[in-house]
Order: sequence, then structure tokens, then C-alpha cells
Amino acid sequence: MIGYIVRRVLYAVPILIGINLITFVLFFVVNTPDDMARMQLGAKHVTQEAIERWKADRGYDKPLLYNAEAEGLAKLTDTIFYQKSVRLFVFDFGEADDGRDIAHEIRTRMWPSLAIAVPVFLIGLAVNITFALLMAFFRGTYLDFSGVVLCVAMMSISSLFYIIGGQYLISKVWHLVPVSGYGEGIDAARFVVLPVVVGVISGIGSGSRWYRTIFLEEIGKDYVRTARAKGLAEAVVMYRHVLKNGMIPILTGAVVVIPLLFMGSLITESFFGIPGLGSYTIDAIQAQDFAVVRAMVFLGSVLYIVGLLLTDFSYTLVDPRVRLE
Repeated sequence: MIGYIVRRVLYAVPILIGINLITFVLFFVVNTPDDMARMQLGAKHVTQEAIERWKADRGYDKPLLYNAEAEGLAKLTDTIFYQKSVRLFVFDFGEADDGRDIAHEIRTRMWPSLAIAVPVFLIGLAVNITFALLMAFFRGTYLDFSGVVLCVAMMSISSLFYIIGGQYLISKVWHLVPVSGYGEGIDAARFVVLPVVVGVISGIGSGSRWYRTIFLEEIGKDYVRTARAKGLAEAVVMYRHVLKNGMIPILTGAVVVIPLLFMGSLITESFFGIPGLGSYTIDAIQAQDFAVVRAMVFLGSVLYIVGLLLTDFSYTLVDPRVRLE
């Protein structure tokens, strides 16, 4: 099992390096610093002096890969590639265009994102698995058919409908919670309730239907028929056998998103005015703050790879065949 884990970690290193190289090419070769300056300053009336000044303020006036004018090791370190890409590996994200430290902003904004994403993930997982088990338990009945129709209908509705509908019904009509915004400390709870409710409800359709498919596939296997032949009740078979063995594909979808909870939701945070990492990314894109966008792209890639590693590790806990390998 140790060898399996070590191999997975080693596989992740070249993937992360490749992602970093692709990000560098997209931001500094395909879209050159001159292009960034023109987009930020205005392409029609900008002068070359203004472009050079903009590049110098952000460190984009250095050579891309090799600085022939520098001496010693600075030939490699005093370059855009080292300053803007290699230093990302130690999470040195630099400063945004407004002068704020990006790492500090990430540390500050991750808590509002987690305050929404973690409850949505945990509550949604429990609700979806429970609903899927009920449909699988009553398979072939009108209850199962009605549940599938409801899931398909909920999947077909845009998440914006749930957000706008929730804001209108719960906030405007019932006046239970604020429409948008965020507070400090315990006061933040009343701002988080509505985004969490909307997030859970909007994910029921796709999540429950997928888990139902997993459970129905397990129900048709030989070990389930053997359990029934021994006289076990259907509820016991569903809970002790079907649910347990269905956890492997469920872990694939669940564990991989755990690190991504850190990144927040772009749409939800923007509509509800939550100062998290999702809204931070949207604001950076709108302001054409390339330093922030580049940092968030790299951070998202790192977290996604971590999620894949956690998925591989979880297999060693629930699948004995992986441990034997």
C-alpha cells in the first residue's frame, strides 16, 4: 500500500509542472505582457511609454526565460518565468494590481468560501445518498418513478433559477434572511443560511440520480442475492451491503471535490455578495488583474491534484484489492 501511495504522489509532480508550464505559455507567450498592458490601458490611445511603464511596475519588463544582461544565477532568476511561475511552487503569489498581497487575500477570503462550501458538501451528500437509497429501496414503484422524474426536472433547471427564486421567496417575501452580504463572527450565520439551502437544493437532482444508479448496479450483483437468500431483511441488505460496497464510486466523486471547497463558488458568491475566493476570482477577471487570475488558476490546479490523490488514498481504505497491490 505504501508503494501505491508513493507512486501516486510521484505521478502528481510532473502533472503540476506541466500545468505550470502551460499556464506560463498562455499568460506570457500567447498573451504577451504588451497585450496585457494594452488590454489594461486601452488599445486605441495608449503610448509605448505607458506600456513600458505598466510592465515595469509589475515586473513584466524582464526577459521571459534567460536574462543575458544579469550575472551568475540571476541570469535565470531575474526573469519572468522564475519570478511569476517558479515562485508559485512555494505559494509566493506576489501582489495584485491594487498593491494588495494575494496570499493574504487568499487566507482572508477562504473562510467565507468554506463557510458555504463545507455545509453544502456535507448536507448535500447526506441528503442525496438518503434520497437515492429510498428510490433504490422502492425501485420499480411509483415512488421510485416520481423520484426519478423529480431529479430530472431539478437537473434541467439552471442554478440561477434557484438563486433568484430563493432570494425572492425566502428574503423578499418571507424576510427570513438577508438577500446578500456577509457579516463577521456569529453574525455571518444568517448570511450563509440562504446560499447553503440553495446549494443543497440545486444539487439534489444530479447527485441523487447518480447515487441511485450506483445502488441499482450493486443490487443486481451476486452478493446481494446471497444476502437475501440467507433471510436478511431488505433494509439490512441495503444498509449493510449495498451502501457499503457503493461507497467506492461515491468516494470518487466526493473526495475529489473536498480540496476544491477551498476555492468557493463563482456564481453563488457573486450573487450573494460573499467576499470569498469565488467572487475574488470573478472580480479579478473583470478588472483584468492577471496576477490574481494566474494565482487562482495555479491554486485550483494544485487543489484538484490533491483531490485526486485523496481519492486514490481513500481506495486503500475501502477496497482490499488496492491494499494487496
